[in-house]
Amino acid sequence: MNTERIVAGFLGTGSCLPDKEVTNFDLEKIVDTSDEWIQTRTGIKSRRIADENTATSDLAYIAALNAMEAAGITAEQLDSIIVATITPDMSFPSTACILQDKLGAVNAHAFDVGAACSGFLYAASLAKQFVECGQAKHVLVIGAETLSKITDFTDRNTCVLFGDGAGAAIIGPVESGGIQATDLGANGTGGKFLTLPGGGSRMPASHETVDNRLHYIKMDGSEVFKFAVRIMAKSSETVIEKAGWTLDDLDYLVPHQANIRIISSAGKKLNLPDDKVHVNLDRFGNTSAASVPIALDEAVRTGKINKGDKVVLVAFGGGLTWGALAVEF
Repeated sequence: MNTERIVAGFLGTGSCLPDKEVTNFDLEKIVDTSDEWIQTRTGIKSRRIADENTATSDLAYIAALNAMEAAGITAEQLDSIIVATITPDMSFPSTACILQDKLGAVNAHAFDVGAACSGFLYAASLAKQFVECGQAKHVLVIGAETLSKITDFTDRNTCVLFGDGAGAAIIGPVESGGIQATDLGANGTGGKFLTLPGGGSRMPASHETVDNRLHYIKMDGSEVFKFAVRIMAKSSETVIEKAGWTLDDLDYLVPHQANIRIISSAGKKLNLPDDKVHVNLDRFGNTSAASVPIALDEAVRTGKINKGDKVVLVAFGGGLTWGALAVEF
């Protein structure tokens, strides 16, 4: 009987971003804002926007192909597909099931996870458990969003923040390193600070909900900011402790790309120099559940993360939720 413990880790990563770039100067033409105002408060210079014919599953599909190629596996070898998104193609079937069909992943079960910007960390934590308990060998985990579809481009406080994209990873057994610890949490009392009010069973779609623009993101920016500054560092410190690491052991941080001030604050509390904290916020904006996996794929492919590196992935999001992974690559 083989009693050797299985450890899950990242076998490959991939991402996909729409071609269309929308700069701060473009937004100046449609809403009362300025490049200086946006950069000063958020650190964002531009973001990618999907065209009207592109859905979340379309971006997820390309990201998945790239991750599968990097991992050297085929769609038939996938045992599970987990898609983290708040912008599914439709309420049902799940975006994961739509993606399963597109990929031809006939042996995979498939479902979506809804934890907003923390979604990829929630999904990766589930994947780790599937692999380590022997229920799956190869899990495709994706964070994918088309936030432009639910962004109110008449609201200058939110329309400057969000972008579209998808990031993917294959999680499976590794011989060394792997996901050493996870930290997940939620505080539903803060759910009111970041919402999409219309379209659900509480406020079904109607002329009134459309007229009142309730099918767009609503956010109390100051409350979300205060929560994020505290929880990003706290969750990172918690997962480092769970992994048996110290702050000195940490080689790299891949944070949710929401606001440069939040990212900088987390980096300082973890005693990391700027070059050890991955930032692509300036180019892609906040892509919600896609944020961390896009940043991770970029860091891996550009050689910023290498074999043996100890890395923390961390995010916060609507719910309010948070999550972190301690990973040795």
